[in-house]
Amino acid sequence: MSYKIVVDSSCEFPKEYQGDSRFEVIPFGLEVGTEHMTDDGSLDMKEFLAKIAACPTCPKSSCPSPERFMNAYNCDADDIYVVTISGNLSGCYQSAEVGKTMYLENFGAKNIHVVDSESASCGETQIALKLMELAESGMAFEEIVETITKFRDEMNTYFVLDNLETLRKNGRLTGVKALVASTLNIKPVMGAEKGVIIQRGQCIGNKKALVKMTDMIAAELVDGEKKVIYISQCNCPERAETVKKMLEQKTNCKAIVITEMDGLSGLYANDGGVIVAV
Repeated sequence: MSYKIVVDSSCEFPKEYQGDSRFEVIPFGLEVGTEHMTDDGSLDMKEFLAKIAACPTCPKSSCPSPERFMNAYNCDADDIYVVTISGNLSGCYQSAEVGKTMYLENFGAKNIHVVDSESASCGETQIALKLMELAESGMAFEEIVETITKFRDEMNTYFVLDNLETLRKNGRLTGVKALVASTLNIKPVMGAEKGVIIQRGQCIGNKKALVKMTDMIAAELVDGEKKVIYISQCNCPERAETVKKMLEQKTNCKAIVITEMDGLSGLYANDGGVIVAV
Protein backbone atom coordinates (compact mmCIF):
# COMPACT_ATOMS: atom_id res chain seq x y z
CA MET A 1 0.00 0.00 0.00
CA SER A 2 1.28 3.48 -0.84
CA TYR A 3 1.50 6.03 1.94
CA LYS A 4 2.09 9.70 2.68
CA ILE A 5 3.13 11.38 5.92
CA VAL A 6 1.84 14.90 6.54
CA VAL A 7 3.43 17.06 9.24
CA ASP A 8 3.19 20.67 10.32
CA SER A 9 6.19 22.98 10.24
CA SER A 10 7.08 22.35 13.88
CA CYS A 11 8.59 19.08 12.59
CA GLU A 12 12.26 19.43 11.66
CA PHE A 13 13.73 16.76 9.43
CA PRO A 14 17.39 15.83 9.14
CA LYS A 15 18.84 17.11 5.87
CA GLU A 16 18.59 13.74 4.11
CA TYR A 17 14.79 13.78 4.44
CA GLN A 18 14.20 17.41 3.49
CA GLY A 19 12.28 17.46 0.20
CA ASP A 20 11.54 13.71 0.42
CA SER A 21 8.34 13.03 -1.55
CA ARG A 22 7.02 10.72 1.18
CA PHE A 23 6.48 13.75 3.40
CA GLU A 24 4.48 16.95 3.06
CA VAL A 25 5.11 19.84 5.44
CA ILE A 26 2.17 22.18 6.05
CA PRO A 27 3.40 25.58 7.26
CA PHE A 28 2.28 27.69 10.17
CA GLY A 29 1.82 31.42 9.78
CA LEU A 30 4.20 33.59 11.82
CA GLU A 31 3.69 37.16 12.99
CA VAL A 32 6.46 39.39 14.32
CA GLY A 33 5.18 42.91 14.91
CA THR A 34 3.38 43.96 11.74
CA GLU A 35 5.24 41.46 9.56
CA HIS A 36 3.50 38.25 8.51
CA MET A 37 5.56 35.29 7.32
CA THR A 38 5.02 31.69 6.26
CA ASP A 39 7.07 28.99 7.96
CA ASP A 40 7.90 27.26 4.69
CA GLY A 41 11.62 26.67 5.22
CA SER A 42 12.67 29.85 3.42
CA LEU A 43 13.34 31.96 6.52
CA ASP A 44 16.84 33.19 7.30
CA MET A 45 16.83 32.10 10.95
CA LYS A 46 19.46 34.57 12.19
CA GLU A 47 17.55 37.43 10.62
CA PHE A 48 14.26 36.04 11.94
CA LEU A 49 15.59 35.74 15.49
CA ALA A 50 16.98 39.28 15.32
CA LYS A 51 13.52 40.54 14.35
CA ILE A 52 12.00 38.72 17.32
CA ALA A 53 14.59 40.18 19.70
CA ALA A 54 13.98 43.72 18.38
CA CYS A 55 10.18 43.51 18.32
CA PRO A 56 8.43 45.41 21.15
CA THR A 57 5.38 43.12 20.97
CA CYS A 58 5.14 39.37 21.50
CA PRO A 59 5.47 37.28 18.33
CA LYS A 60 2.59 34.95 17.46
CA SER A 61 1.76 32.01 15.24
CA SER A 62 -1.34 30.79 13.42
CA CYS A 63 -2.02 27.15 12.60
CA PRO A 64 -2.89 25.88 9.12
CA SER A 65 -6.55 25.72 8.09
CA PRO A 66 -8.56 22.47 7.87
CA GLU A 67 -8.80 23.06 4.11
CA ARG A 68 -5.02 22.98 3.86
CA PHE A 69 -4.94 19.59 5.53
CA MET A 70 -7.84 18.30 3.41
CA ASN A 71 -5.95 19.24 0.27
CA ALA A 72 -2.87 17.38 1.52
CA TYR A 73 -4.96 14.24 2.02
CA ASN A 74 -6.31 14.48 -1.54
CA CYS A 75 -3.60 12.46 -3.26
CA ASP A 76 -2.96 9.03 -4.75
CA ALA A 77 -1.57 7.51 -1.53
CA ASP A 78 -3.69 4.76 0.02
CA ASP A 79 -2.72 5.51 3.62
CA ILE A 80 -2.28 8.97 5.12
CA TYR A 81 -0.49 9.54 8.43
CA VAL A 82 -0.50 13.00 10.02
CA VAL A 83 1.70 14.28 12.86
CA THR A 84 0.97 17.60 14.57
CA ILE A 85 2.38 19.67 17.38
CA SER A 86 0.78 19.01 20.78
CA GLY A 87 -2.92 19.81 20.87
CA ASN A 88 -2.25 21.54 24.20
CA LEU A 89 0.05 24.03 22.47
CA SER A 90 -1.86 24.71 19.24
CA GLY A 91 -5.12 24.20 17.39
CA CYS A 92 -3.22 22.37 14.64
CA TYR A 93 -4.28 18.88 15.76
CA GLN A 94 -7.92 19.91 15.70
CA SER A 95 -7.43 21.52 12.29
CA ALA A 96 -5.96 18.29 10.94
CA GLU A 97 -8.89 16.29 12.35
CA VAL A 98 -11.46 18.66 10.86
CA GLY A 99 -9.59 18.41 7.56
CA LYS A 100 -9.96 14.62 7.78
CA THR A 101 -13.71 14.90 8.33
CA MET A 102 -13.99 17.30 5.39
CA TYR A 103 -12.02 14.94 3.15
CA LEU A 104 -14.19 11.93 4.02
CA GLU A 105 -17.36 13.94 3.41
CA ASN A 106 -16.16 15.31 0.08
CA PHE A 107 -14.13 12.47 -1.38
CA GLY A 108 -15.21 9.27 0.37
CA ALA A 109 -13.46 6.61 2.46
CA LYS A 110 -9.69 6.65 2.96
CA ASN A 111 -7.24 5.51 5.63
CA ILE A 112 -6.27 8.72 7.47
CA HIS A 113 -4.80 8.76 10.97
CA VAL A 114 -3.89 11.96 12.83
CA VAL A 115 -1.30 11.71 15.63
CA ASP A 116 -1.17 14.36 18.32
CA SER A 117 2.56 14.21 19.01
CA GLU A 118 2.04 15.55 22.55
CA SER A 119 5.36 17.22 21.78
CA ALA A 120 6.88 19.60 19.23
CA SER A 121 10.00 20.07 17.11
CA CYS A 122 12.16 16.91 17.18
CA GLY A 123 9.39 15.10 19.06
CA GLU A 124 7.38 15.29 15.86
CA THR A 125 10.46 14.22 13.93
CA GLN A 126 10.72 11.08 16.06
CA ILE A 127 7.13 10.11 15.27
CA ALA A 128 7.22 11.00 11.56
CA LEU A 129 10.36 8.96 10.92
CA LYS A 130 9.02 6.05 12.96
CA LEU A 131 5.88 6.13 10.80
CA MET A 132 8.08 5.98 7.71
CA GLU A 133 9.94 2.98 9.12
CA LEU A 134 6.69 1.15 9.91
CA ALA A 135 5.11 1.94 6.55
CA GLU A 136 8.23 0.86 4.66
CA SER A 137 8.16 -2.46 6.53
CA GLY A 138 4.82 -3.30 4.92
CA MET A 139 2.88 -3.27 8.20
CA ALA A 140 -0.89 -2.88 7.83
CA PHE A 141 -2.52 0.50 8.49
CA GLU A 142 -4.38 -0.61 11.62
CA GLU A 143 -1.24 -2.13 13.12
CA ILE A 144 0.75 1.01 12.37
CA VAL A 145 -1.86 3.11 14.16
CA GLU A 146 -1.62 0.90 17.24
CA THR A 147 2.19 0.80 17.16
CA ILE A 148 2.69 4.54 16.69
CA THR A 149 0.31 5.35 19.54
CA LYS A 150 2.38 3.20 21.88
CA PHE A 151 5.58 4.76 20.51
CA ARG A 152 4.21 8.28 21.16
CA ASP A 153 3.11 7.38 24.68
CA GLU A 154 6.60 6.09 25.54
CA MET A 155 8.45 9.07 24.05
CA ASN A 156 9.86 11.79 26.30
CA THR A 157 10.67 15.40 25.45
CA TYR A 158 13.13 17.62 27.33
CA PHE A 159 14.33 21.17 26.72
CA VAL A 160 16.39 24.03 28.05
CA LEU A 161 15.72 27.54 26.74
CA ASP A 162 17.55 30.78 27.39
CA ASN A 163 14.30 32.69 27.05
CA LEU A 164 10.81 31.48 28.02
CA GLU A 165 9.06 34.80 27.42
CA THR A 166 7.39 33.93 24.11
CA LEU A 167 5.95 30.73 25.59
CA ARG A 168 4.80 32.57 28.71
CA LYS A 169 3.22 35.53 26.92
CA ASN A 170 1.38 33.22 24.54
CA GLY A 171 -0.07 31.21 27.41
CA ARG A 172 1.89 28.02 26.72
CA LEU A 173 3.18 27.59 30.28
CA THR A 174 -0.11 26.81 32.01
CA GLY A 175 1.37 23.59 33.39
CA VAL A 176 4.20 25.47 35.14
CA LYS A 177 3.27 26.70 38.61
CA ALA A 178 5.99 29.34 38.95
CA LEU A 179 9.14 30.48 37.21
CA VAL A 180 12.01 32.22 38.96
CA ALA A 181 13.23 35.59 37.74
CA SER A 182 15.52 35.30 34.73
CA THR A 183 17.79 37.96 36.22
CA LEU A 184 18.99 35.34 38.72
CA ASN A 185 20.34 33.28 35.78
CA ILE A 186 18.39 30.28 37.01
CA LYS A 187 17.57 28.08 34.04
CA PRO A 188 14.68 25.63 34.28
CA VAL A 189 14.86 22.18 32.73
CA MET A 190 11.53 21.64 31.03
CA GLY A 191 9.60 18.64 29.79
CA ALA A 192 6.14 17.60 28.67
CA GLU A 193 3.35 15.64 30.31
CA LYS A 194 0.67 14.55 27.82
CA GLY A 195 1.65 17.52 25.68
CA VAL A 196 1.54 20.09 28.48
CA ILE A 197 4.82 21.89 29.27
CA ILE A 198 6.08 21.21 32.78
CA GLN A 199 9.17 22.13 34.76
CA ARG A 200 11.40 19.18 35.65
CA GLY A 201 14.16 20.99 37.53
CA GLN A 202 16.38 24.05 37.54
CA CYS A 203 20.03 25.07 37.79
CA ILE A 204 22.11 28.21 37.94
CA GLY A 205 23.38 28.81 34.42
CA ASN A 206 22.74 27.18 31.09
CA LYS A 207 25.67 24.74 31.23
CA LYS A 208 24.50 23.17 34.49
CA ALA A 209 20.94 23.00 33.17
CA LEU A 210 22.11 21.07 30.11
CA VAL A 211 24.07 18.67 32.33
CA LYS A 212 20.99 18.13 34.49
CA MET A 213 18.84 17.55 31.39
CA THR A 214 21.22 14.91 30.03
CA ASP A 215 21.37 13.24 33.44
CA MET A 216 17.56 13.02 33.42
CA ILE A 217 17.53 11.55 29.92
CA ALA A 218 20.12 8.92 30.85
CA ALA A 219 18.25 7.99 34.05
CA GLU A 220 14.89 7.64 32.28
CA LEU A 221 16.07 5.97 29.07
CA VAL A 222 14.74 2.45 28.57
CA ASP A 223 16.11 0.08 25.90
CA GLY A 224 18.50 2.78 24.76
CA GLU A 225 20.33 0.50 22.34
CA LYS A 226 17.15 0.37 20.24
CA LYS A 227 16.50 4.12 20.20
CA VAL A 228 17.59 7.22 18.31
CA ILE A 229 17.84 10.50 20.22
CA TYR A 230 16.97 13.66 18.29
CA ILE A 231 18.28 17.07 19.31
CA SER A 232 16.90 20.23 17.76
CA GLN A 233 18.81 23.48 18.18
CA CYS A 234 17.99 27.11 17.55
CA ASN A 235 21.04 28.95 16.23
CA CYS A 236 23.35 27.16 18.67
CA PRO A 237 25.03 24.22 16.90
CA GLU A 238 27.95 24.15 19.35
CA ARG A 239 25.58 23.83 22.30
CA ALA A 240 23.76 20.97 20.56
CA GLU A 241 27.07 19.23 19.91
CA THR A 242 27.90 19.54 23.61
CA VAL A 243 24.59 17.92 24.51
CA LYS A 244 25.24 15.17 21.96
CA LYS A 245 28.66 14.40 23.45
CA MET A 246 27.23 14.23 26.97
CA LEU A 247 24.50 11.85 25.82
CA GLU A 248 27.03 9.68 24.01
CA GLN A 249 28.92 9.35 27.29
CA LYS A 250 25.83 8.74 29.44
CA THR A 251 23.67 6.50 27.25
CA ASN A 252 23.92 3.46 24.99
CA CYS A 253 21.49 4.78 22.39
CA LYS A 254 21.65 3.56 18.79
CA ALA A 255 22.27 7.04 17.33
CA ILE A 256 22.04 10.74 18.11
CA VAL A 257 20.90 13.13 15.39
CA ILE A 258 20.99 16.94 15.49
CA THR A 259 18.47 18.99 13.52
CA GLU A 260 17.97 22.73 13.08
CA MET A 261 14.85 24.53 14.25
CA ASP A 262 12.72 26.29 11.67
CA GLY A 263 10.49 29.29 12.16
CA LEU A 264 7.75 28.00 14.48
CA SER A 265 10.07 26.23 16.92
CA GLY A 266 12.49 29.15 16.80
CA LEU A 267 9.68 31.62 17.52
CA TYR A 268 8.93 29.90 20.82
CA ALA A 269 12.30 28.40 21.76
CA ASN A 270 14.18 31.61 20.93
CA ASP A 271 17.89 31.98 20.23
CA GLY A 272 19.95 29.31 22.02
CA GLY A 273 17.12 26.87 22.68
CA VAL A 274 17.78 23.10 22.73
CA ILE A 275 15.09 20.42 22.59
CA VAL A 276 15.68 16.67 22.96
CA ALA A 277 13.22 13.87 22.15
CA VAL A 278 13.75 10.16 22.81
